[in-house]
Amino acid sequence: MSETTVLPAPPFRGAPGYLRIATEEAFVTPEVLKLYQQLLDDPSYDDPGFRSLWGFYMGSRSPRATAVIERLQDLGPRRIADMDATGIDVQIVSLTSPGVQVFDKDTANAMARHSNDVLADAVKRYPDRYVGLAAAAPQDPATAAKEIERGVNELGFRGFILNSHTHNEYTDDPKFWAIFEACEALGVPVYLHPNTPSKQLIQPFLEAGLDGAVYGFGVETGLHLLRLIVKGVFDRFPKLQVIVGHCGEALPFWMFRLDYMHGAGVRSQRYDFLKPLKRGKVSEYLKHNVIVTNSGMAWSPAVQFCRQVMGPERVMYAMDYPYQYVREEVLMGDNLPISLEEKREFFQGNAERVFGLKPR
Repeated sequence: MSETTVLPAPPFRGAPGYLRIATEEAFVTPEVLKLYQQLLDDPSYDDPGFRSLWGFYMGSRSPRATAVIERLQDLGPRRIADMDATGIDVQIVSLTSPGVQVFDKDTANAMARHSNDVLADAVKRYPDRYVGLAAAAPQDPATAAKEIERGVNELGFRGFILNSHTHNEYTDDPKFWAIFEACEALGVPVYLHPNTPSKQLIQPFLEAGLDGAVYGFGVETGLHLLRLIVKGVFDRFPKLQVIVGHCGEALPFWMFRLDYMHGAGVRSQRYDFLKPLKRGKVSEYLKHNVIVTNSGMAWSPAVQFCRQVMGPERVMYAMDYPYQYVREEVLMGDNLPISLEEKREFFQGNAERVFGLKPR
């Protein structure tokens, strides 16, 4: 069914017995887009993933690209109307990928602060409809930690958005851990959001047109999360909670093999740097430190599988607005073969707990 097909809006504002809180919803400021265009115009800027993704969205006149760019920049009536049309009560809103993570350190810090102020203003205008996640610049971990603290303590944000790698580096490196330390201390989650594959990974994806959300995003983000687990981030920060979308970027499906092969690698001492984990198995971290959303995965079997292997308390609803704004997909959750109370937890209760929201 096309995006323009007129459908009756699903009941919302509690009518079905729960609120629908969509937990991976994106925005961007005109200032960030202007800087993205400057990067695209700079022939010396060497990031093939960024050029593939944002070269399309900023250069294409296709209906998809045009609609996404328009909707990303709207934090007012159009977004609210889109939420109403699809039965979404609340959006958890964050700066779209790659956020500020493609800029130099000073630009990234300035744009993170500015973007957070823009989002905070929107939350103030629509306090019943938006909840914000803080952007920050991993290029400068100490300043990033302070900006996350400002976002939470001064702006009322309820987490931090991390758009995977930063200049092809992953945050399992201890130099980035001030960010995780701040989030754990503040009691807010990190949303580990996809980026296009890093420069080391991307070429085979580009050759087949698979670098974006179709597959490359999932590979990139799943790799990043696994690196956090096996390199000991959660052993150092045991209370840290990380959210990943798209039904866990396929990692729940791989639990058994991840446990078996990681354990085999540790026991055989195949890699000098690969050490035993305090919880023993990779799956234990997926069950204790990771929450998944179904963003872009409006598919009952996948959602049910994640609920089964991770626990229903670790699976939340998301739409992936505006990249996957499809009205009928909202009804997938309404039609899950679970009880009304379980649907309430999927759509509302888990989000309220994970993000520390006041129950509505």
